[in-house]
Amino acid sequence: MRKNTLKTLLALLPLSVMAQVPQGYWQQEVDYSIQIKLNTKNHQFNGTEQLKYFNHSPDTLNEVFFHLYFNAFQPNSMMDVRSRNLPDPDGRVKDRISKLKGDEIGIQKVKTFKMNGKEAFTQTEETLMKVLLPEPLLPGDTAVFDLEFEGQVPVQIRRSGRDNEEGIDYTMTQWYPKIAAYDKMGWHADPYVAREFYAPFGKFEVQIELPSDYKIAATGSLQDFDSYWAAAELEDGVQFLDLKPWKPDLRTWTFKAENVHDFAWAADPDYIHSTVPMDSTLDLHFFYLEDYDKTWERLPKYTQQFFREMNKRYGRYPYPQFSAIQGGDGGMEYPMCTMLKGTGKISGLVGVTVHEGAHNWYYGILGSNELRFPWMDEGFTSFAESEVLNAISPRPVANPHANAYAAHAFLVSKPEQNEALSTMADRFERNRTYSINAYSRGEVFLAQLRYIIGDEAFDRGMKRFFNTWRFKHPEPWDLIRIMERESGMQLDWYYHQWVETTKTIDYGIARIQEGKGATKIYLERLGTMSMPLRIRVYLKDESVFNYYIPTLMQFGELKEEGYNTQKAWPWTHPEYEWLIPFEADKIEKVVIDEEGFMADINRTNNAYPREEGQN
Repeated sequence: MRKNTLKTLLALLPLSVMAQVPQGYWQQEVDYSIQIKLNTKNHQFNGTEQLKYFNHSPDTLNEVFFHLYFNAFQPNSMMDVRSRNLPDPDGRVKDRISKLKGDEIGIQKVKTFKMNGKEAFTQTEETLMKVLLPEPLLPGDTAVFDLEFEGQVPVQIRRSGRDNEEGIDYTMTQWYPKIAAYDKMGWHADPYVAREFYAPFGKFEVQIELPSDYKIAATGSLQDFDSYWAAAELEDGVQFLDLKPWKPDLRTWTFKAENVHDFAWAADPDYIHSTVPMDSTLDLHFFYLEDYDKTWERLPKYTQQFFREMNKRYGRYPYPQFSAIQGGDGGMEYPMCTMLKGTGKISGLVGVTVHEGAHNWYYGILGSNELRFPWMDEGFTSFAESEVLNAISPRPVANPHANAYAAHAFLVSKPEQNEALSTMADRFERNRTYSINAYSRGEVFLAQLRYIIGDEAFDRGMKRFFNTWRFKHPEPWDLIRIMERESGMQLDWYYHQWVETTKTIDYGIARIQEGKGATKIYLERLGTMSMPLRIRVYLKDESVFNYYIPTLMQFGELKEEGYNTQKAWPWTHPEYEWLIPFEADKIEKVVIDEEGFMADINRTNNAYPREEGQN
């Protein structure tokens, strides 16, 4: 593995010297040093953890909270009961947790806990541990927490565990006592019920002891890389690596990572390991089983294309390595790596790699609170996925987000299942409602924002958002403020209506009134959400004219070439009269949002004259 260049090192500088922090902003910081020994015969482990905790908050802390995620994989846990009581449980979970035997469940226990050498009282409630500190942690101070922990790796149910259906021995995610996030809203001591994660950024140094024939893929950079791996062969720019022999029965692997909020790893004796350089600062790694080599050997070139597009569109990936790892179920993102299923065609493998890889920008580098704002992670990732896959496709389409709009329309058609996008991830009453909101509506949020402010302002805003807020846990209004500065528009009305309500969009052309030298067009707002309109007028002489009707709340106009901005439309007015300088008999067609980037729930009334069969 090549050494970091100066450019990469600058990207990994401490939080305090990165892009300017907004006035009054603060965040906590952590340094982990973890040692774990895993017994592969009984799947139990023990370890030590030293956590240096930097209290950058203005608050005095008398308690801290830790997550113990493996305890969710026990019969009658919150995750188990919730799954068995949902009307549409995740098919990968269902009632499987309730059927686990004693040697199959997940266990995570903290045996001892000390703060600065002093014993602390702990209270564990399933997946959460509360620690009463023996002395206050003052603003600006640093504490050292020392833990001894033990546990058992569960049979793979969801995301984490052992012996999955594809034969991967260990997918070790959320495996260590992980300190909860503390921010301006206080402690985020949220039980693990199924979904998302939120944690402070910091450094990790992790030592893993396993039998010497095991191969490990992980977050971070492997220290003393050449003592573990030897180059075996080179093929189409991809280097295949062999694990070097090791005489003792056990081997310890050491990984380091900076500016990450989690650490994941996977292990199997039969992993094939290949690597390919992305550029002078980044290596791509691939870990998979031989049964799946026909598709996985084709994956590196697509992964390179993915990184090129993401770096160009949304901001540069700042870490020195990224690993695509066969492990877990489906796909799941972690810092500097992703866990993927191995099965399926190459198109499916590329699709999930692009989605989970894009998570490294939003889940990983930006690190929003996924529980509170799941759409900022899943939705923004889905948006990037659609854009990138369309860019590298031999047959790109005009609207790569059409499926997301269709999913939104489907949920709107079932009002009894509809919930606001602002609902916390675990509190949706249906898995399908969560999925459509987090993935599809989050994707549409960005696609519509681009429709509102224009391509150039949007592209600048996405890069500025990433570069300003990387490693800082942004919230929705942080994006809105940046997009307002880039576009010169007010946008809080859009956030409120799309995220905090279930209001719907429906605009139509009600009628036209002929006049001498001009035509008056009457537009109507039939939905409860207001939006600006892009309208295209086609004349019979093949001339085409583009118009933009802003909402009054925007206090700004579209700065995009080729659009003629009209007077603003107040949201209180259900109708809008608009005079265009063409006589009716010269007009071929008038269309609202011809490209389909507005989530209009009834597009049959968006054109004049009506198409045949439409009222």
